[in-house]
Amino acid sequence: MAGTAARTLELLSLLQARRHWSGADLAARLGVSERTLRRDVDRLRELGYPVRASRGTEGGYRMVPGAVLPPLLLDDEEGVALAVGMGDAAQTGIAGLDEAALRALTKVVQVLPPRLRARVNALRAMTVSAARAGPVVPAEALTTIAQACRDRERLCFLYTTRGGARTDREVEPHRLVALGGRWYLVAYDLTRYDWRSFRLDRLTAPRTSGAAFRPRTLPGGDAVAFVRAVARVPAAHRVVVVVHAPADRVRRMVGQWGEVEPVDEHRCRLTMVSNSFDWPAQAVGNVGAEFEVIEPPEFVDHLRDWGRRFLGAAGRAEVPGRE
Repeated sequence: MAGTAARTLELLSLLQARRHWSGADLAARLGVSERTLRRDVDRLRELGYPVRASRGTEGGYRMVPGAVLPPLLLDDEEGVALAVGMGDAAQTGIAGLDEAALRALTKVVQVLPPRLRARVNALRAMTVSAARAGPVVPAEALTTIAQACRDRERLCFLYTTRGGARTDREVEPHRLVALGGRWYLVAYDLTRYDWRSFRLDRLTAPRTSGAAFRPRTLPGGDAVAFVRAVARVPAAHRVVVVVHAPADRVRRMVGQWGEVEPVDEHRCRLTMVSNSFDWPAQAVGNVGAEFEVIEPPEFVDHLRDWGRRFLGAAGRAEVPGRE
């Protein structure tokens, strides 16, 4: 029984890791016969996992959206909360976290029924995060594109250019990149015969064509560098300040968007990474305490500029009852 349970969990993991498996490939990965594989698939269905089987030369198995979430894992409310949280985590800019969160989000959205997907997208669209600077991308669109990259399937969508022109595109998707508060797709454009980066907030109705492709070599090999060069996304800044306030207080004010280290009982070191200096300036201002800038010098110049504008506005203000 233990071997059967372990094999069932492995089967579930494999079905979530790839869009489609042939019966022979799946049986070989599990080390069982195709007859045993069919019994294992039936066991997953009995547990509530929506696995679809198809016959013919292109036949096989795939996980499809179900009527309910799998039992004993998450209820509806937990599933929505988890998907929303992972969508936010995928855009934090924290090294390694965004890609892992996107993989997890892809797996969860894959088994969400349509009624829950709509709730996920509505919640993400109407929730404002202090660190989110860019437009919200629907979770379903994000995961559709991520799966196309993973499965090497051609992708079709409608794209709005910077000038407002709307065109139909068919591409060979390569990588998703999160930079500067926005999501980008790096892909080979089959209508332009060249590599392109596409902003996901300008991309609508993404769908796979079902046509597989052999991966091409991206010029330079680095998807992040490619997007940064093409889209002119600014490099991230590392800002370090010493705040004259206890670490617990600063941590409550800044949350997960900064790293707080105690210096002593009354001071702490705050480190923030951002694509602009506006967010760190706002964060340290909200704490309401004195602070010193450790690095970089450009942040000091930014604060001076803000200070001049604030003092100018204060000097021009007319306050009733004051001479």
